Amino acid sequence: MSWQLRASDLDDLARGATLLGTGGGGDPYIGKMLVERVLGDGHITILDPEEIDDDMFVIPTAQMGAPTVMVEKIPAGTEALLALRTLEEHLGRTADATMPIECGGINSMIPLAVAVEAGLPVIDADGMGRAFPELSMETFAVYGVHGSPLALAGERGEKVVIDTGDDDRQMEWLARGITVRLGGVGHIAEYSMTGADVKRTAVPRTLSMALALGRAIRMAREEHGSPFEAIAKTLSSTLYCHVRELFIGKVSDVERRTTDGFAKGSAVISPLGVEGGEDLEIVFQNENLVARCGGAILAIVPDLICVLDAESGEPITTEGLRYGQRVRVLGISTPEMMRTPAALAAFGPAAFGLEESFVPVEQQGLLRVPR
Repeated sequence: MSWQLRASDLDDLARGATLLGTGGGGDPYIGKMLVERVLGDGHITILDPEEIDDDMFVIPTAQMGAPTVMVEKIPAGTEALLALRTLEEHLGRTADATMPIECGGINSMIPLAVAVEAGLPVIDADGMGRAFPELSMETFAVYGVHGSPLALAGERGEKVVIDTGDDDRQMEWLARGITVRLGGVGHIAEYSMTGADVKRTAVPRTLSMALALGRAIRMAREEHGSPFEAIAKTLSSTLYCHVRELFIGKVSDVERRTTDGFAKGSAVISPLGVEGGEDLEIVFQNENLVARCGGAILAIVPDLICVLDAESGEPITTEGLRYGQRVRVLGISTPEMMRTPAALAAFGPAAFGLEESFVPVEQQGLLRVPR
C-alpha cells in the first residue's frame, strides 16, 4: 500500500539506502540535504509498485558521475527537475510518477526532491536493487525496457537529449562523456516506462527496505544492541535474505583514482589482533565489486559487499574509505531476478572485466577472521 515519507524519515532512509548502495550511489548527507531543502514540513507519497495502474507513465530520475567528484561539486538542486522536464518535452508526455534507478545516499534521494518540486508520487522500486556504475546495468534493460531517449542536465542549465534506440551501452558511453565535460556530475531522466513495465522489470520496495534498514541500525544503537544483528533480522524475510559477515579489521590501504567518469580503485583491510592473518582486498568501480582474502573469493558482484563502521554499523561509501577505520564487511545476497543469466550478462563479474565467475555469497567458502 502507499505511504507518506516525511522529513523525519530522511536520516534513516539515507542510512539504509547507503547500505544497499554497496559503497556507491552518492554521499548520504548531500542526498538528505537536497530533499530537506524542498520538503520542509510536507510529505511525499510513495506508491507500492504492485498497486499502480498499468498505464501510468513513469520517468526515473537520478544523478550520474564519479562519487569522488560529487563530494566537492555539490548540485545546484535544479538539474534533476530540468532533466525530467526536458525529457517530457521531448516525448510530448507528462510523467505521472518518478522512481529511483538505483539505491544510494544520493540516488535514492534525487527522485524524492524531484517529486516535491514536480508534485509527483514516487514508486517504491528501482532498477538495480543496489548501485551499479553504468546506466546500462539496469534490471529495466535486462527485462526489455530501454534507457533512450535520455535527457541530461547540468548545473548551468545545459540540456542534452540522447537517443540510441535499444543500444543502452552506447547511451551510457555518450552520457558518460557529456557528464565528464560537465565537470564530472550530471543529472538524468531516462528509462521512461509504463506501470506495467515497472511491475515486470523493477526491483520492488527498495525505498521501504532502505528505510527499515536505516531505522533498524539506529534503534539498535539507541538500545545498545548490535546493528549487525538488526541488519540480518531486517533482511531475513526480504529478497535479500542471506547476510554473512565476511571480515572484521582495519583499513590499512586505499588506492583510489577518478578516471573516465568513475571512481576506481581498491581497499585493503587487515585483521585486528591476528598474527599473520590474511588481508581482505576489495576492488571497486564506484561500487564494491569483489572481496578477496587469501586467494579466495568471499563475495562478488552482483551480490552486495558492504563496508560498515565496526561499532556503529554506519555504512561507508567508497569515497569515504580512510586509513585506520575499524570496519566490518558484510556480504548480502541480491534478489533472484538479478542472478539470471541475462542479468549476470549485464552486471555480473564479466561485465566489469573480472575473471572469476559468479557464485552466490551464501555458497562461497568463507575465511572467518577471529574476533
